[in-house]
Amino acid sequence: MAEGVLSPGVNLEAFSQAIAAIQALRSSVTRVFDCLKDGMRNKETLEGHEKGFVAVFQESLHSVSRDLGELERLSNLVGKPSENHPLHNSGLLSLDPVQDKTPLYSQLLQAYKWSNKLQYHAGLASGLLNQQSLKRSANQMGVSAKRRPKAQPTTLVLPPQYVDDVINRIDRMFPEMSIQLSRPNGTSAMLLVTLGKVLKVIVVMRSLFIDRTIVKGYNENVYTEDGKLDIWSKSNYQVFQKVTDHATTALLHYQLPQMPDVVVRSFMTWLRSYIKLFQAPCQRCGKFLQDGLPPTWRDFRTLEAFHDTCRQ
Repeated sequence: MAEGVLSPGVNLEAFSQAIAAIQALRSSVTRVFDCLKDGMRNKETLEGHEKGFVAVFQESLHSVSRDLGELERLSNLVGKPSENHPLHNSGLLSLDPVQDKTPLYSQLLQAYKWSNKLQYHAGLASGLLNQQSLKRSANQMGVSAKRRPKAQPTTLVLPPQYVDDVINRIDRMFPEMSIQLSRPNGTSAMLLVTLGKVLKVIVVMRSLFIDRTIVKGYNENVYTEDGKLDIWSKSNYQVFQKVTDHATTALLHYQLPQMPDVVVRSFMTWLRSYIKLFQAPCQRCGKFLQDGLPPTWRDFRTLEAFHDTCRQ
């Protein structure tokens, strides 16, 4: 990578010789300071010792002058690097004398390399995903063009009426589950889902995308003092805190941005499986309680009950 940057305007052979000249100059300067540090240590007379010290010191200074002249000559042969480098004027940051305290240039180079690598891998991922498109023709689905369902909106901002219709259809699908929809802060919807007499779930939605869920016991208070749904307080019971964690995991599992209504319906189907939270035994160990808790995990595919440790 260094050759690719220096080759357009830099004499690489002279550059290598200049580096060697810098090393020779540093050695000469080191000898000068060593001479000053050692001083007059021999046992000759003061006059002879002083003459010897001056001679050695002059020779060291001549070496420094000679090496410095050689370095100046080579610096004129090196040439100037190309100005068309990808980081533009940010290369001037490398001239900062307090590089140890503010290593901006090295960090910038690292970020630039990481960005290029990320762009490369994103391109590969995009190609693989395009090969596995979810689109199917009418002949493959076995449905005629006339009976093909109407395309559903896929934008992040959906009409409130569309969201209401989706929630009402889901509410009619599950008799054991009642859903109350409210919009206290504009168009964003908040759902209070009551599952039998087992639990209550507060679902915070952004359009038709679920952002947050809080699970509480059936007898727990889900409202704040001003009468709004409490979307921040956790349940007082460990079993419902566990279910809240599992519900958050379920939100990450059920992801299909092209069909958000399918995601909400799948999540509600998974949530409905907790209707027997305190009645279903663990499918792995067969016990109802483990460490004082019932099976709080529900498999995303089969909806079977497992203890948190038995699902591993």
